[in-house]
Amino acid sequence: MRAPRLTEIARRARKPLPRTVRARRRAVQAVMAGCVLALLPSAWTHVVAADRLRTTAGAPSAEVAVVFGAGLRNGRPTPYLANRLDAAAELYRAGKVKVVLVSGDNSRTGYDEPDAMRTYLTAHGVPGERIVSDFAGFDTWDSCVRAKEIFGVHRAVLISQGFHIHRAVALCEAAGVDSYGVGVADAHDATWYYGGTREVFAAGKAVLDAVFEPEPRFLGPKEEGVSRVLAALAD
Repeated sequence: MRAPRLTEIARRARKPLPRTVRARRRAVQAVMAGCVLALLPSAWTHVVAADRLRTTAGAPSAEVAVVFGAGLRNGRPTPYLANRLDAAAELYRAGKVKVVLVSGDNSRTGYDEPDAMRTYLTAHGVPGERIVSDFAGFDTWDSCVRAKEIFGVHRAVLISQGFHIHRAVALCEAAGVDSYGVGVADAHDATWYYGGTREVFAAGKAVLDAVFEPEPRFLGPKEEGVSRVLAALAD
């Protein structure tokens, strides 16, 4: 049999890929592009917060610490929330903050994050008169906006878990609060991995919040809790 000519070999080499192969390649490319786009918001939060994260020992002095709610169990703070409150109590005892603003959910009867947070803090050495409650901190953006617009907070140390603190700092900065973040450590259990995975999706909403600046679910009138405490300390 005669060997195929070079021109015939070249023609065969240029033969289009089967449709299924092309489709698979395009699917892979689409998935890769989707992953990149999905990670961009998270990258934004990390860039914004990169030079604003501290440990409790290295946190700068600020008049206010903001603790974000993280759920209750049988009316008491979950272990994750308790760790945040422990960090706030440590900052208070070290003289680095004067007021602790506890921001959480009290949207239904029988569920009161701020009150449970207050009870925990007073049991750990923070005087009740140094604790101010925000009962409408339904999400991170709401907590940040309300801290600025309702409670008059212009500079604060934010306290949350490591997987959340980047987004908290980025959103409070976008809301006009000069913010530093303390990310508390926790065991890498199922909740920790869930929280880290959830942050990838929550970062997308964070970008939209920072760009469009929606009004919180409940804004309400200004409250003098923080300013009243600071004024009393100044006298």
